[in-house]
Amino acid sequence: MGQFNLIDIFAGCGGLSEGFEKKNNFNVLAAVEWEKPQVQNLINRMVTKWNINDAARRVLRFDIQRTKELVSGWNNDPEYGSHEGLDKLLNQKQLDLIIGGPPCQAFSVAGRIRDENGMRNDYRNYLFESYMKIVRRYQPKLFVFENVPGMLSAKPGGTPVTELIKTEIELSGYHIIDDLKTHAQIDLSEYGVPQKRKRVIIIGLRKDLYPNAQEQLKHFYTEHLPKYKESIKTVRNAIENLPKLLPLDEETKINGKRYSHSFSNEVANHIPRFHSRRDIKTFQLLAEDLESGYGKYISSESLKQLYTQITGKTSNIHKYHVLRWDKPSNTIPAHLYKDGLRHIHPDSVQSRTITVREAARLQTFEDDFEFISSAGDNYKMIGNAVPPKFSEKLAEALEILL
Repeated sequence: MGQFNLIDIFAGCGGLSEGFEKKNNFNVLAAVEWEKPQVQNLINRMVTKWNINDAARRVLRFDIQRTKELVSGWNNDPEYGSHEGLDKLLNQKQLDLIIGGPPCQAFSVAGRIRDENGMRNDYRNYLFESYMKIVRRYQPKLFVFENVPGMLSAKPGGTPVTELIKTEIELSGYHIIDDLKTHAQIDLSEYGVPQKRKRVIIIGLRKDLYPNAQEQLKHFYTEHLPKYKESIKTVRNAIENLPKLLPLDEETKINGKRYSHSFSNEVANHIPRFHSRRDIKTFQLLAEDLESGYGKYISSESLKQLYTQITGKTSNIHKYHVLRWDKPSNTIPAHLYKDGLRHIHPDSVQSRTITVREAARLQTFEDDFEFISSAGDNYKMIGNAVPPKFSEKLAEALEILL
């Protein structure tokens, strides 16, 4: 079994690299991320779980668009401080792979619907170019590029993003599978993730090292990676055994913070959001409707009408969704930090939305992965992450190409 060196770009809190860390033959030499809470959580995880004592040096908090400085180092930046840069950090070590997923909001269908310009002018459409600059500089054997299925239909500036990406990758000296739509879309629920979550996983192989790249990639996607599939996991599998958090008879304050529910210190991050009495009654109503089998609030139309009845507001999309015990969860999104109404706990007795720990479990983070930022930041980084259970399977599968 060989040893493989990698760097993680757009690392977030480390969901993608977590799976590689679990395989003893992968060494994460560096990670790049620009958001401070994510960096703090990633460093904490690397130190406390993986005993990487120089994690604060290995994790570079910086803007990848400033690629020259990222590589050569920067000093006394008002936002990012100082760092020696990737070149000195890597110290001419052979890099076997680069992994990462540029921010996906600008590629997502939902994001394009919400933005009046369809996110055509969003800078995040072009961050893959910065990613590829790093690939070109260090020339790994292969790279992994993760993103949302919406990228397959995105057209920033009127040009399909897949054409832009393929051209950039080819010019950089790498091959990717010809038919991304057929082969690179992966349903993560088939790999033990208790959640409906589809992602595009693009693998690039260096042309000079893989003369039969198309054949090897097709074999990887159609025959090898599917060997790691497992039976569908459900919300029940993921969160049923967590301590129950029940509505309080009246709200309480602890250290100035309001609580509407009991909470547990048995498991880290298992503290519910504060909910109004109105919302608690609504959550109970919706969960009881499912438990009883009555199904009054199953359709989108009935849920929209209920929302209007309760709030006096109208919405083009239904705001409420109760998780189903015996099915995978709906997708855990980054905007869960703003709104938990589409992730209501299925137990009517608890009458609440899901906690940070429940979101983490649905994303397959282990309970010893403690999130140390505000609840809002924690929800956001969990929703943006690659589920570690899938990334571990991906890491093991990639060994056939390394």
